[in-house]
Amino acid sequence: MRSRFTAYAIKQYDYVRDTYSEEKRQGITSENLESSASGAHWFALKVHTSTHSKPSSDTVEFTAYYFENKHLFQLHETSRFIIEGGLWRYHDGTLHDDCGKIKYGRNLPCLCGNNKKFKQCCATKVR
Repeated sequence: MRSRFTAYAIKQYDYVRDTYSEEKRQGITSENLESSASGAHWFALKVHTSTHSKPSSDTVEFTAYYFENKHLFQLHETSRFIIEGGLWRYHDGTLHDDCGKIKYGRNLPCLCGNNKKFKQCCATKVR
């Protein structure tokens, strides 16, 4: 999960594509991924839970934060990963109802986990 988030943050869409399960990878191109993520600046990830449901699958609930057009957004998802060829691959996920544009107090701790206030840390990236 963390490696996929990092790949989105540093715009390594070939890696993102390669981490999809074989079934889901069909029809996905790096260009499609880049186009869908254009304008988004991913900056923080919080992993809430990880559940090992079967020997060959796992679920991860997470919230990823990003800026787009100087607005703050969150993506809250429970993802399902499966093992293929000895490697964990993203298979699918369920979005939670709280996805989308959010308001976050400037004086609250930064979402990235740094001990600074949001206004003194990641919020400076959208000015």
